[in-house]
Formats: sequence, structure tokens, C-alpha cells
Amino acid sequence: MKRLLFLLLFLFGWFLNHSHIKVVEVIDGDTVKLENGKILRYIGIDAPEMRKKIKERWIYNPAPFAEEAKEYNKKLVEGKYIRVEFDVKKIDEYGRLLGYVFVDNTFVNAKLLEEGLAVLYTRPPNVKYVDLFVKLQKKARRGKKGLWKNCKAIDASSAYKFIGQIRTVRGRVLSTYRSQNCIFLNFGKDWRKDFTVVIFKESWDYFKRKGIDPIVFYKNKMVEVTGRIREYNGPEIIVNLPEEIIILDRN
Repeated sequence: MKRLLFLLLFLFGWFLNHSHIKVVEVIDGDTVKLENGKILRYIGIDAPEMRKKIKERWIYNPAPFAEEAKEYNKKLVEGKYIRVEFDVKKIDEYGRLLGYVFVDNTFVNAKLLEEGLAVLYTRPPNVKYVDLFVKLQKKARRGKKGLWKNCKAIDASSAYKFIGQIRTVRGRVLSTYRSQNCIFLNFGKDWRKDFTVVIFKESWDYFKRKGIDPIVFYKNKMVEVTGRIREYNGPEIIVNLPEEIIILDRN
């Protein structure tokens, strides 16, 4: 029994570090199912969702460019053997594997960013390719590819209308606040319902490296932020890197 358990642990450890495995199903633009039944979520990117949660149910309701992202991902990986490269954190809170995916010489995570079919979502400690991902998103945005083609920024006051979607939100940071675990950039007078940018503690060091204290640096500035709009005390976007916040003025 002990020998069998050791063998299973060894094989799982080998898989986490040396995986070549077949993709049997593409779930969306950044998530696939592997032949061993496990779900793999691509590190560093966020593609538009195919489903929307209404109350306690998920329904099919593709966000803009969700179907295009899924189809492109299918073209790259479905039915093919992929090489999975892992970072520091290998499994997320939902039990999904987290990885960088390669098919021959194609870096799939990077390709989806380059084509504008996903946006940057690099969460520490999985930051191995962050510099490349920042560069590719800037390139896609300049080239107006995919999501960026008709990407008109929405006003922060309208963010609540786009919960669950990837959008660029524009507004002035009226106030800032630091709690024990988060920094909040508030775009309205009532933080309980107005749009907020959230920077978790695990990401503060990346701002510090750029000489940025978000509490002071962004206050009263007009900015743009791109990401998935979530709902928690009103609409919010989680930001992990200073490159994700574009300053439009220097007030």
C-alpha cells in the first residue's frame, strides 16, 4: 500500500513538472480539459467568459469576443498534445491546474494575448513571463486586434452595467484606502456601490519596484483600467501590476 501511494505521488509530481498531455476539450479561451480529467487554466491571461452567473445558476451568455477566443484556442490545442510548464503556484482555489501551454513552438498563453483575444491577468507568485505578457498586450492594443478593435472606454459610473465582462473603464480616482490586505482606488463618493480598483497585498511589491505608492500616486488622476468587471461592494476590477493602470493626465 505504501509503495502504491509513493508511486502515485511520484507520478503526480512528475506530471506537475514534465507534462506532455492531450487536450480533449476546450472550455473557453483560457481553460481546457485534459485527457486525465483535470481542468487546466492558463496562467497570466483572462479571456472573455462563455457563461454568466445569474443568482445561483450559470447560463450560456457569451461576452464580447468569448466565442472568438474559444474557437482560436480550439484551433491551437484541441485534440493535440501540449507541453505544460508550471510556475510557483500549480493549483488554484478551484482545484484547477495552472500552467503555461506550448504546442510545438507556439506559446498558447502569449498567442492569445498577442491576438487580442485575452487580457493580462498575471497574479503573483506566477509571474515568470510577466514582462513578455505586458509587451504583447501593448502590441495588441496598439494594433487594435481582437478585443481592442472597437474598445471604447466606458465611464466608471457605468461599470455596473457590464458585470462579468472584460472592459476598459475610465474615470478619476477620487479617494484611496489601504486595509490590511488590499489597496482600494475609489472612483465614486460611495465605495459601497461605486466602481473601485482593487490591488491585493500580494501585488504591492510590483508597484513598489516602480517607485509607486498607489495610495498617493493615483489619487485625483484620470486613469483607464482594463479587466474583468466583478461585483463586490459595487463593480470592481482587480489589478496586479502598475502597467495595468494607464494615467491619462498628471493632475
